This record gives sequence, structure tokens and C-alpha cells, in this order.
Amino acid sequence: MSRKRLFYVGFFSILFLGFVAALAIAVPDFFKNRLPPVSEVQPFSFINQDGRTVTEKDIAGKVTAVNFFFTTCKSVCPKMNNNLKPIYEAFKGEKDFLLLSHTSDPGRDSAATLKRYADSMGVNTQQWMFLTGRKDSLYKAARLSYKIDDPNNSVANIDDDFLHTQFVALVDRDGKVLHIYDGLKTSELKEMEAEIRKLLKK
Repeated sequence: MSRKRLFYVGFFSILFLGFVAALAIAVPDFFKNRLPPVSEVQPFSFINQDGRTVTEKDIAGKVTAVNFFFTTCKSVCPKMNNNLKPIYEAFKGEKDFLLLSHTSDPGRDSAATLKRYADSMGVNTQQWMFLTGRKDSLYKAARLSYKIDDPNNSVANIDDDFLHTQFVALVDRDGKVLHIYDGLKTSELKEMEAEIRKLLKK
């Protein structure tokens, strides 16, 4: 290779590296992994704590955090929902953010039971909804739409099936599940809070 060509190759290489460095400084998140969506929310129809039907249309255009729990749980669920309370407080009054907590025990958790639970949490149920419905539909949503439980955990008889998970799904405005967070780890929920802020700006 001639000296002239070597000069041009070296010059443009330095120019390119300078551009990359400037981009990294100007846009710190530019080189972070941009993972494809985990899944996409499928159509659903559940009943909230006020007896009102809630469907996928109610979350369209909103950023949504989704989890599953049951009111009689004494272990994972209380800690998870208490950990989600700061998320609720951080975005209280933000019309484009919702929390959806589905029961995994619809046989016990009627709308009225969920209403009492919501009242005990002291939250605005227009922003943090508690949902019940058909057990098979709830479990299908958890495992296939939100991917917060392994579908292989299901059993043939839905009456014998039981879902118990501490994971929280983050859904963007387009109904795409972007990430799954561990609801027992406050560090992960802090990450989720930061991601929610970014999504709300879009």
C-alpha cells in the first residue's frame, strides 16, 4: 500500500474513532444493548376491583408494569407489592402510566376482595388496578403474554395449577413486553423506574 493511501486510511480511521467517542459522550445510552421485545401483550378481558371490565385497549398508549399475586399470600406477594409502592408513588398522577396486579387465586380473590386489598394499600385504583377473571385466562396471560412464569410450569388440569411468581413485566406504549424484573430486588425496580421515565418521554 502506498504512503498516500496509508495516510488516508489512518486519517479516516482517526476521524471515525473520534466520531464514535464523541457520540458515546453525547449519548451515554447509545451503546447499551437494545434487546428485542420479550413478547407482546395478547388480547385479554379481566375484572378490576370495582367490577369493571378491563381489556388490552385500556393499556394501549400507556406504559404499564404488570405482576401477579394473591391476597392471602404471606411470603413473596406482600414484599413484592410493597416494593412496587415506591414505583406507584414516583408516577402517581401520571396519566400514561399504569400498574396492573392480577390475582393468581381468582377462586378466593373476587373483585370485592381485591377492593379491600387495594384500600389497605392506600392507592388510587385508577392508576394501580387489581384484576381477577378466569383462572386459565389469567395464567395464559402470565405465561404467554407477560412471560413472568415458565409455560412448562402449567399442568393439564387448571384446577390443580398454581402460579406464584415475584417477577414484574414492563410493557411499553405499543403493548410490547420489554423486560422482566425481580420484584423482590429493589435494585432491579430502581432500574425499572429509570426505564419507565425514558419510555414516558417517548
